[in-house]
Amino acid sequence: MLDPLVGVGPLRFGMSPAQVREALEVAGVQPEPGVRTGEVQEYYDEPGLSAFYGPGPRLVAVLIDATGGPLVRLGEVELVARVPSEARADIRRLALLGGAEVRVNRHGEPEVPAWGLSVCVVQEWGHAPTGPMERRDRMITGLLATGPELAEDPWNTEPVARLTRPSHDRQTPPDPPPVTVGQDRSRWECAPLRGVGPLRFGMSPRQVAAALGGREPVGREGHHPFRPGGGRDLDRWELDDEHYDHAGVSAHYWEGADGPELNAVSVHGRTGPQVLFQGIELVGRRPSVVEAELFRHAEDHPLELRYTPYGNVGSVELNVWVRSERDGDSTITGALFCVEQWVYSED
Repeated sequence: MLDPLVGVGPLRFGMSPAQVREALEVAGVQPEPGVRTGEVQEYYDEPGLSAFYGPGPRLVAVLIDATGGPLVRLGEVELVARVPSEARADIRRLALLGGAEVRVNRHGEPEVPAWGLSVCVVQEWGHAPTGPMERRDRMITGLLATGPELAEDPWNTEPVARLTRPSHDRQTPPDPPPVTVGQDRSRWECAPLRGVGPLRFGMSPRQVAAALGGREPVGREGHHPFRPGGGRDLDRWELDDEHYDHAGVSAHYWEGADGPELNAVSVHGRTGPQVLFQGIELVGRRPSVVEAELFRHAEDHPLELRYTPYGNVGSVELNVWVRSERDGDSTITGALFCVEQWVYSED
């Protein structure tokens, strides 16, 4: 049960790490620490949760895994491992009855500061008929429960903010654009390690813009590089990413001898072009269907496929990766194409 702003299950906000472990043991769980980050976070594979600590250290937030964490209720409403739209409707109904304000968080899901409750969503995993875990097409809910210190802005307040940064891809906004139907998508061919469609690795930002119709990107992201002696060089700014919403792609750069050079391209599942790889359509489809076609192809061709830690599938040798993006309660495929030197990371 969630006890708003007080605790969740056997855990009470304000506990020390030792008290958290003891409370889990008393509840019948033998906690198995997975990842520890100093005195800020402890992740427990069993029972599938992350404990976040503030000064002291004392417990300030608990993140419940959607796929393996304990089921949590608030009143009669189940909060974890639910279809997002159903959980959202139940939470809004409960908040209306209780007179509590419901906000929308960065996941596009309900957040209720009065309860220290914020919902997140991930892609569902389950056992395949042959035994191993496999990624499924459905989204399910997880839960961030906080004490009063973090309740007003839980995902953007330390220590949660530092350890739950969005991944390389831009977050899907609460009101995303509609999915482009197949016949309205441009059709691009993939040239592994060289480029995709009209884009070729090594292009400058100006050349990328020209190849995409001459329109400017809707957003740019970059960083101040480190000086040789240490510290950031605030007089320099290096381009990392450009987002071309009209084309449904993002361009990723690193700094070359003559300025930024294109080294990777993300094709967005909702709005990007259809990309053909060995005759397989990679974009805008259900992940399970695309993955099945890729593995069937790999059985008859010299292609080794791997899963990344977050379940995306692709070829290390060719640096072609199929990703999953949210499509309401389900998912849809996007893709990432990289130069040979790019080491694919989802940090």
